[in-house]
Amino acid sequence: MSSEIKRLQTGEPENLTERFASRAAHMKASEIRSLFAVASRPDIVSLAGGMPNLSALPMEMMASVVQKLILENGQEALQYGSGQGHPKLREQICDVMALEGIRAHPDDVIVTTGSQQALDLISRIFIDPGDVVLVEAPSYVGALGTFSQYEAQVVHVAMDQDGLIPDALRQAITSTRAAGRHIKFLYLIPNYQNPAGVLLPADRRTEILEICRSAEIFVIEDNPYGLLGFDRPAPNAMRAEDSENVIYLGSFSKTIAPGFRVGWALVPPALKEKLVIASESSILCPSNFSQLSISSYLSDQPWRDQIASFCELYRTRRDAMLEAMEQHFPKEASWTNPEGGFYVWVTLPPEIDTKAMVPAAIVAKVAYVPGTAFYADGFGSWSMRLSYCYPSPERIRDGIKSLGGVIKKEMERRSIG
Repeated sequence: MSSEIKRLQTGEPENLTERFASRAAHMKASEIRSLFAVASRPDIVSLAGGMPNLSALPMEMMASVVQKLILENGQEALQYGSGQGHPKLREQICDVMALEGIRAHPDDVIVTTGSQQALDLISRIFIDPGDVVLVEAPSYVGALGTFSQYEAQVVHVAMDQDGLIPDALRQAITSTRAAGRHIKFLYLIPNYQNPAGVLLPADRRTEILEICRSAEIFVIEDNPYGLLGFDRPAPNAMRAEDSENVIYLGSFSKTIAPGFRVGWALVPPALKEKLVIASESSILCPSNFSQLSISSYLSDQPWRDQIASFCELYRTRRDAMLEAMEQHFPKEASWTNPEGGFYVWVTLPPEIDTKAMVPAAIVAKVAYVPGTAFYADGFGSWSMRLSYCYPSPERIRDGIKSLGGVIKKEMERRSIG
């Protein structure tokens, strides 16, 4: 019986597992993605996804930017472009990075389809199956998925309220190499980290850079939230201190809009050619239309004022979440106090399984991401990430009240407190 006849008769697709490459076994949907179908329901207060809130972005202004671009430069905007990215935008990206102390040349900037593509390209270039990647504990779920697909072994490095702990990094390097394993790079998000929301102080940045230089380990500095500080600027980027050993990833998704899918990598000159070749083989070239839309916006609009508007919007939502948590969460819970970005990290008593608690939360009309999503080894079952960036303050308060009730009921069921 042919597979097509079998499919028509049984309604089931042919099992293609044996046809897949071995790396396909490492491709798994994230726990965040699996929540989206439920969390997107209008009756659910979603504290799960990290979607930027575009209500502060004037759509009339964006429409005028795009209209002007098409009318005055449509032939170029709708055409193929350079594999490295548009020269003018790369110059403007250098101006944006200068706000965080980075002195860069446009030739060392590679425009990508969001910073996620840059992370994929770097992984493709560096990682052989079995290589070790050092990451924060917890870490960005999108990075963990990329490293898994390239068959890396992820080693988590402990964090505290000030981010990655330098002594823990030293210990991780020593123990990993003692086991005969090969470390390719350290990946971290120093500013308002996803998922923990913490900010790495300047002295730790310097110490971590010194550790990695001494150990001959590249640092991948992922920085989508760096300009979204609420009360004071973040310390200078790590790339500002070390231009030879740091690969810097940036994005306009949080400071303008994610729909353009424009990010970049700033790389040491010795790595540029490999990264451009990898990008060309993946997408040929990044979207000229998206790049020139961003470039026109940066040229003609008060983009720093717009970022300030986003910061105020997120600050208001952060405050609503923290105030509601103080009011409705049990005393046994603890959480981070982010100075910027999108996220709060919550730690509950170790008896609580936040993944198992998700169905009860959905019944209570609130969604969050369990902590296990942010570890490669299943750790973090008593933690959760809460995102304040998208819902209104009123919805955040309602969601936290409902979630607090769910947590208290689970604690009562387990006789905690």
